[in-house]
Amino acid sequence: MTKNIMIVGVGGQGTLLTSRIIGKTAMEMGFDVKISEVHGMAQRGGSVVTFVRFGEEVHEPVVEEGQADVIIAFERLEALRYAHFLKKDGVLVINDCRIDPMTVVIGAKQYPESIIENLQKNHSVYTIDGQRAALSLGNSKVLNSVVLGYAASFIGFELDSWMKTVEATVPPKTIEINKKAFLCGYEAKH
Repeated sequence: MTKNIMIVGVGGQGTLLTSRIIGKTAMEMGFDVKISEVHGMAQRGGSVVTFVRFGEEVHEPVVEEGQADVIIAFERLEALRYAHFLKKDGVLVINDCRIDPMTVVIGAKQYPESIIENLQKNHSVYTIDGQRAALSLGNSKVLNSVVLGYAASFIGFELDSWMKTVEATVPPKTIEINKKAFLCGYEAKH
């Protein structure tokens, strides 16, 4: 059986690194893994989407609409934008933060109200304030590790496997803070 994970966010939130950590962890567990990255306007604060699929044998990297087992959203509006990819019994993990897209900044559109509450009507939604947790650790750049730690139980694998992959994947100078961030999110869920 193939597990389909989708990671969505805004450029600079660590979406790509998160997909690599998930993919490497699955490979270390012996799964066939496919990763697809859609950068969009990543460097300008635009939407970033990555797919991670793993299982006994995976033929293509893209998750189809209605097939994601888990969607990890690093921002509320991105969760809303991609919720239709979630399967009926899938889980939506949302970093409860708001980043206004350029259309909202210039006044062309309104940021939707009650995003999380509206998503909860049709989906299993779990939220964490990853930014606050990252700031409490002294580094806002590790919010992706906090959110991934929170989402880890929905993806599977033992904590030790996750920690080894975080250590092997993040830049060497950031290993300890990323491990603390992952544990912070993991412990918030457990």
